[in-house]
Amino acid sequence: MSSHHVVRDKQEPALIIANGEACNQSLLNDLLEWSPFVVVLDGAIHRVLDLKIKVDVLLGDFDRNEVSEETIRESQDAIEIVHTPDQNKTDLEKAIDFLIERGHRAVNVIWATGRRADHTIGNITSIVRFRNKITITILDDYSTIYLLPKSPEIFQKWYSKGTPISLIPLGDVTGLTTENLVYNLKNDSLSLGYKISSSNEVESDGIVKISYEAGDLLMMECLD
Repeated sequence: MSSHHVVRDKQEPALIIANGEACNQSLLNDLLEWSPFVVVLDGAIHRVLDLKIKVDVLLGDFDRNEVSEETIRESQDAIEIVHTPDQNKTDLEKAIDFLIERGHRAVNVIWATGRRADHTIGNITSIVRFRNKITITILDDYSTIYLLPKSPEIFQKWYSKGTPISLIPLGDVTGLTTENLVYNLKNDSLSLGYKISSSNEVESDGIVKISYEAGDLLMMECLD
């Protein structure tokens, strides 16, 4: 099983397979094992077909049409194909919108990092837009990324000593306080491009607490 943190809701999270760098097979299998609903973004469909993964929805603008619908339906008989031509949103954003409309409360996203840098940055930063609508976790072989709740909520989670953690603000974050990190912050501020808390680590086995007053703060749990 994977050692990644994966958000589990009362309703098991959906899974989105994007079109970035593929993750290792064990992480993919781990997520597929208990994801009741799988959405693949159109650019990744040929890779998904090669892996013989069963998916529920193929979503995108299909501007390249690399694989014919007939070929897709031959191996994915019950697949729902959703055409989303809106050029003002990325395929990932459209897929998250789709899941929210269908009533999903949580989603894990793989293959959303690596390859093109613009897609990676866009995918990671766009999750803030959905803060109050759905819980989003982006996973790859080296990191697990999700948005932290802000005050009055306090993030609390058990970690083993030495776990690498980075706190990345999307814009400006203020009133940030942490407990049980090697470099703790107390009522501090972070600003993207100027000051982040990168490559921090857990000080000792136990609960890490993180709270902040304003802004949007990403947690990145990292594996070396």
